[in-house]
Amino acid sequence: MFQFKLSFQTQNPILPKEIDRLLVSFLKASAQNYSQEFFERLYDKSKSIIKGYCYSYYLPGAKFGKNKVVLNQNSFSVYFSDADLKESIQFFNAFKSMKFKQYPMNNNSMKLISVIMQQKQEITDSKIVVKMLSSLLVRRHNAEDNTDIYYTYDQDGFASVLKENVEFFLEKWGYPMSTERFSIEPVKAKKIVTPVFGRNTDANIGVYKLTGSPELLNLLYLSGLGVRRGEGHGKFEVIL
Repeated sequence: MFQFKLSFQTQNPILPKEIDRLLVSFLKASAQNYSQEFFERLYDKSKSIIKGYCYSYYLPGAKFGKNKVVLNQNSFSVYFSDADLKESIQFFNAFKSMKFKQYPMNNNSMKLISVIMQQKQEITDSKIVVKMLSSLLVRRHNAEDNTDIYYTYDQDGFASVLKENVEFFLEKWGYPMSTERFSIEPVKAKKIVTPVFGRNTDANIGVYKLTGSPELLNLLYLSGLGVRRGEGHGKFEVIL
């Protein structure tokens, strides 16, 4: 098991507030630069494609303003993992193809300077304690009126809806894994409101206890928890 650490240099230390929008754009550009077939398999707008990857980022000394994020240096890092080994290798090659290329953003630019593969220790226990590295979004979607309800850790339905999100992901990806023992329990949780492509959305950060088969927990370790994982949500680290 592994993840990639992407290190970026920026022209100046000011990033857009919606960093996820920027990074999704970079992921798409990387995929397309590598292979049009790879890009269309992941981002074909005519299809609803469930992503098997997630990412988080480290913003040194970040100060969040109304429309921008100011860092204390001209650099930041992204941590990316993918539950599909073949797809992960393709992303690795796609990232390498973007190295040292200036990627534009508002009144700034960023340049990928290194891609490092980092080993992740395989989960062997059925109970683990995790810390969210990017916000956890738990959503119930109503197909009839196309509306969404997002749940926070202190609301009834939080655990059961997250389990539904996991089951939906497994079904779409064709993973024959049981979720019978899967559960989540807040340990030191916190509710936040995060912008999700222009819309303020209830989300969760903090520490949680996860229970499930090691096979399922390892899959989620790479793919992330909850929904909108491919847009910078749901990545966690095991702390116990």
